[in-house]
Amino acid sequence: MKLKQLSLSVMLLGSAASLFSAQAVASGYHFGTQSVSAQATANASAAEAADASTIFYNAAGMSKLSGTQVSGALNLVAPSVKYRNAQGFYPGAPGAQQAIQGRDSGKLTDDLVAVPHLYLTHKIDERFAVGVGVYVPYASETEYQRDSVLRYNVNQTGLKTLDVNPALSIKLNEQHAFGVGLLAQYAKATLRQFANFGAFPGGGGNGANDGYAEVEGDDWGFGFTAGWLWDVSDRSRVGLSYRSKVKHTLDGTAKWSKSAAYSTTPNALGYKDNEGAKVDVVTPESLSLHGMHRLDPRWNLFGDVTWTRHSRFDRVEIEYENTKVVNGSTSNKTILVPDWKDTYKVSLGASYQVTDPLQLRFGVAYDQSPVPDDAHRLSTLPDNDRIWLSLGGKYELSKQSSVNLAYSYIHIKDAKANVNGYCGGANAAAVACVSSKTNGSAEYRSHAQIVGVQYNHSF
Repeated sequence: MKLKQLSLSVMLLGSAASLFSAQAVASGYHFGTQSVSAQATANASAAEAADASTIFYNAAGMSKLSGTQVSGALNLVAPSVKYRNAQGFYPGAPGAQQAIQGRDSGKLTDDLVAVPHLYLTHKIDERFAVGVGVYVPYASETEYQRDSVLRYNVNQTGLKTLDVNPALSIKLNEQHAFGVGLLAQYAKATLRQFANFGAFPGGGGNGANDGYAEVEGDDWGFGFTAGWLWDVSDRSRVGLSYRSKVKHTLDGTAKWSKSAAYSTTPNALGYKDNEGAKVDVVTPESLSLHGMHRLDPRWNLFGDVTWTRHSRFDRVEIEYENTKVVNGSTSNKTILVPDWKDTYKVSLGASYQVTDPLQLRFGVAYDQSPVPDDAHRLSTLPDNDRIWLSLGGKYELSKQSSVNLAYSYIHIKDAKANVNGYCGGANAAAVACVSSKTNGSAEYRSHAQIVGVQYNHSF
């Protein structure tokens, strides 16, 4: 008995994938910017330590700040991820697969998303400073129409995360400072997934009795940060910053919705109205090398190179509570093999002091995608290489307060995804796992715009 159905495990896999997907903004999984002052330079200015947001970029920078300082930022993100020429197929003999009926184009993202960040630092004495940052490292949501031809892969994913990051900096001497921090990261993921219950015995045929599950899971994970700044001279500074991996076990509940006229068979085959599910994911570590140079009293130059170990996302196994019958066998897992690669992001920026209160800032960045090819690109994560173009400014309102503004345009290279539910196998029958076994493809065009405002105050 061959059953062509989608499982809970694919849904949780989508949750795992969404954990890596602030995708309209930054490649891989990062949201992309946690400071408006840094955003204006395309995040090239980590060595500057201009305000309390240095906690995120390099905690050693707190040694450069005086007194008590607070920075609050708000990013308004306008993402655009559109798909077209989509097609999907139910399992079947090669060349004789039945096409999935539905829409073949649409938009996957909301028009506007608001993302806040908050930082506080305090200089204890000439050597020690402490601080805490509360910011959003990942935040995303993509949603296909419920009648999309790609609905059986993933219909909707959402992720909200929050980092609480206490930190300490130590000034060793006039040239060297170090910083360390603790990462406490909360993650909450949601997902909606359709299932082809029409392929079950008595189900009426492919597409006749679609059901869907809504999955929600959350978890706390922990890691650390470390940073170093070196004042090479009174005009030049370099630094290193490291962020550790953070492991999450997303425990959640799946709620299956079925046709009132056809629910007995799916229930008997393991698709209960409510069931538990979990998946382990690891957000990868990153290492940044950054620097700045003061050309003259008006001009500063910035640069940053960040390496991220995205290759940690090479395989994901999703385990759920109830074993399900799949294509004549049974399974309680779905496997994804994205085979991501390590990446680099290169940023260059500058600032120009127009007048005593007004400073202009701008930058450009190349952000490499971890997706190796079209066969490994997820339908909910049509990621590709991107270029950041940023500009903004800082205005001193008084000796104690200032405001930053920034605008960024992110150009994302067009992409194509060849998606399937084969769980890493070469074809639908190669691996025993719970999956729809559908396959398909789509083309994607994406870009994003970010407007940011940040207020800084010292006491």
